[in-house]
Amino acid sequence: MAETVLTHSGQSPARLEGWRGIAADWASDQRAFKNVSWGKAMMWIFLLSDTFIFSCFLLSYMTARMSTTVPWPNPSEVFALNIGGNHIPLILIAIMTFILISSSGTMAMAVNFGYRRDRVRTAILMLVTAAFGATFVGMQAFEWTKLIMEGVRPWGNPWGAAQFGSSFFMITGFHGTHVTIGVIFLIAIARKVWRGDFDVERRGFFTSRKGYYEIVEIMGLYWHFVDLVWVFIFAFFYLW
Repeated sequence: MAETVLTHSGQSPARLEGWRGIAADWASDQRAFKNVSWGKAMMWIFLLSDTFIFSCFLLSYMTARMSTTVPWPNPSEVFALNIGGNHIPLILIAIMTFILISSSGTMAMAVNFGYRRDRVRTAILMLVTAAFGATFVGMQAFEWTKLIMEGVRPWGNPWGAAQFGSSFFMITGFHGTHVTIGVIFLIAIARKVWRGDFDVERRGFFTSRKGYYEIVEIMGLYWHFVDLVWVFIFAFFYLW
C-alpha cells in the first residue's frame, strides 16, 4: 500500500521522495495522469509500444539492405505502373500516401465536431475517414497481388536481394493490418455516434459518460499514428 507522510491538520500530506514517491503517485492516481483519462493514457502507452515494433522493423530493413552483397531492387522500377503506355514510377504509392494523409484531415475534423457534440458531422467525417482507409487497404491489396504475380516471395524476387520480399510483406502487411483494424473501429464508433449512444449513455462497448466524446479523440490518436508510420515507411522503403 502506498504511504504518505501526514502533516498538521489542514495541510496537504507531504509527498514521498524517490521511487517510493513515484510508486505512491501511480498507485493512488493523485498526480500521475491527473489531467488525462485512463483511456487516453492507455492509448498513448499502446502507441509507444507499437512505435518500438515499427522501429525494429524499419531498422531491420535498413540493416538487411545495407549489409547485403546482392544489388537491392530499384523501388522506382518495382513499384511502377504502365498507364496509357507510359511507365510511371511510384504512382500508386503516391496516391496511397495522398489518401492516407487526407484521412488525417477528416479525422481531425471529426474530433473537432465530436467535442462540439455535433454527432451527425462527427459520424459522417469518421465514415469518410474509414472510406479513405478502406481505399488505401484496397490499393495495397492490388500492390501485393501485382508483385506476387511478378514473382515476389518472402524468400526471393526476380530483381535482386532475396530480403526484399520478406521486408516488403512484413512491413507493409503489419501496417496494413493496423489500417484495417482502424477502419473497423472507425465504423463501429461512427455508428454509435450516429445513434446518439454518447448522448444518452447507452450501455455497450466504447460508450463513455453522457455527452462525452473522448473516444473519438482516442480513435483519432490511433489513426494519426498509423498515418505517421506510413510517412516513415514511404520515406525509407519506397524513396530510399
